[in-house]
Amino acid sequence: MNNLELKRQLIEVCKKKQQESIDNIKSVVDDAQKSANDYGQPKDRYDSYRMQLLRKRDMFAQQLLKALEQMETLNKIDVSIKRDSVNFGSLVFTDDQNILVSIGLGKINFDNKTYFAISPNVPIFHVIKDKKKGDECEFRGKKIRIIDIV
Repeated sequence: MNNLELKRQLIEVCKKKQQESIDNIKSVVDDAQKSANDYGQPKDRYDSYRMQLLRKRDMFAQQLLKALEQMETLNKIDVSIKRDSVNFGSLVFTDDQNILVSIGLGKINFDNKTYFAISPNVPIFHVIKDKKKGDECEFRGKKIRIIDIV
């Protein structure tokens, strides 16, 4: 499998993982709303239990909104482009680890290898950003050599 195909498949794995997260959060939001509905109207103006249920629903609704925004971010990655330097959407092979610059999903095991899906907001990205194949940099006292970029 060539590296562009690998990148495409990794993005699909990320999308699947993110969709599972979205589905789980939707379920929790629905459960919280159902609990509030089942409880009924507030018993008096000091009835905080229903308000607590609604705050819980709102909190998870915010998480759902963030998860949907991250899915939108994943959808913006053009997998047909081979990049010359490290940027958003890059698959970076270093001498230590493999990094997909997308959203912060963490460790992904795929095809018997480990990849790390990171956000462009994390410190290591700022160190490797705009680096090219063969460049070296240092992160937390450790040298990183970029072997390839897709």
